[in-house]
Amino acid sequence: MHPPHILVVDDDETIREVAQMALEVVGGWRVTTVSSGGEALRVAADTQPDAILLDVMMPVLDGPAILSELQTDRQTREIPVVFLTAKVTPGREEEWEADGAVGTIAKPFDPMTLAEDVNRLLGREP
Repeated sequence: MHPPHILVVDDDETIREVAQMALEVVGGWRVTTVSSGGEALRVAADTQPDAILLDVMMPVLDGPAILSELQTDRQTREIPVVFLTAKVTPGREEEWEADGAVGTIAKPFDPMTLAEDVNRLLGREP
C-alpha cells in the first residue's frame, strides 16, 4: 500500500517547506507542493492527490476561488480540501465548509500535530 498523497498549496515557500517536512516525516504522507492557484489546478488534475491543503490568501486565485474551480472539474471535485489560513474569523470556517472545504487549520500551525490535524479533518486513521 502506498502512502497517502497530499498537495500543499501556499505562496509562502517557508510554509510549504515546513508543511512538507511535517506531513512527510511525522505523518507519513507523500507530499507535492505548489505556489499558485494555477499550478494547484493543473497538479490536482494530473496527480489526483488524496487531499489538498490550501492557503486561503494567495495572489491571483485565492483559496476559495481554487476550491470552486476544483469542484467544477469532474477530475478534481471529489478531492477533499483543507484550508490553511492566518485569518480565521467567526463564521468564515462555516462558510468555507458550506462551500465544500472539509475544515480549516490556523496558521501558525504546529508542525508536530499538522498531520494529525489533517487526518482528523479528513476522518482518516493516523
